Amino acid sequence: MKLIILFGGASFEHEISIVSAITVKEKLQNSFELEFVFCDQDHTFYLVPAEKMKSKTFSSGEHKKFQKLQLSHGCFSFTKMFSKGEVFGTILNLIHGADGEDGTIASILDFYGFSFIGPRVDASVFSYDKRYTKMLAKEKGVKYIQYEVLHNKEQKDIELSLPVIIKPVRLGSSIGVSIVKEMDELDYALDVAYEFDSSVIVEPFIEGVKEYNLAGYIANRELHLSIVEEPQKQEFLDFEKKYMDFSRSSHVNQADISDELIAKLQNAFKMIYTDMFEGALIRCDFFVIDDEVYLNEINPIPGSMANYLFDDFAKAIEDLANSLPQKKRAQVKYEYIDSISKAKGK
Repeated sequence: MKLIILFGGASFEHEISIVSAITVKEKLQNSFELEFVFCDQDHTFYLVPAEKMKSKTFSSGEHKKFQKLQLSHGCFSFTKMFSKGEVFGTILNLIHGADGEDGTIASILDFYGFSFIGPRVDASVFSYDKRYTKMLAKEKGVKYIQYEVLHNKEQKDIELSLPVIIKPVRLGSSIGVSIVKEMDELDYALDVAYEFDSSVIVEPFIEGVKEYNLAGYIANRELHLSIVEEPQKQEFLDFEKKYMDFSRSSHVNQADISDELIAKLQNAFKMIYTDMFEGALIRCDFFVIDDEVYLNEINPIPGSMANYLFDDFAKAIEDLANSLPQKKRAQVKYEYIDSISKAKGK
């Protein structure tokens, strides 16, 4: 099976996507025929040789020497000298943040008829914007942390009691996130968050809250779940910790929790995933407070696809690639326009 790893994009998480793609190469190169398509910040696509999948290739600008690609129906195409070529395969969307997780790439791939692993447009919308994630959780019957939203063009005092955590509404990897424990820290934290987004979400910061991660996907009409991980952290996973986390390839251990709590986490994941994220491998991050499960965030394209949570990551990707949802497309027959024209004598 051939997989095309699509990575890069024009976002604050551009470099993280490169790190993630290099790690996925390591995990999948013995199980798949891999091609690597890099989307630069100007939205130009390049076909990157596997042996050049190194950080220096991109930081030095060497990727600009490689073959440029264009989008065609169901494939990437290129012209070289007097010949033409095409790059076929199932796309694995590994663009983190804007472009990859906001629905842009999903729309393009769907429009051009690609088979692809990743969140579809509606799933992207509800997971990329933290406000809509709260709405989705409410609709699905999953508990979530109380919150309020602030905008950079309005003056509004926060109503939540300190300490609070402030996050850009449409950004991941803990970029622009701050914990505010004293009121004199608030303005600076907001300034930092507003550097990345015009809206921020404010939530209570719960000291020592238990956090658990769970990934999964649907293949062959069955939900396949990873182990439950309890991430090791200080107050929260800051950008540097998460950046290094994206290069993880070693399997982690199952969290030491009760079977009852595992079942609660799995049930919450199932409610979030079903009828929304089919075609994608996602990771949900949960809080547990007083033995109740709360959704923290949805990662529609988790770093390195959460390979470290699965015993056989390659098998998971293969099963998912063979079970992708098929979109029913309208068949245009021009019956009505012809009948209208005939009725008008044209």
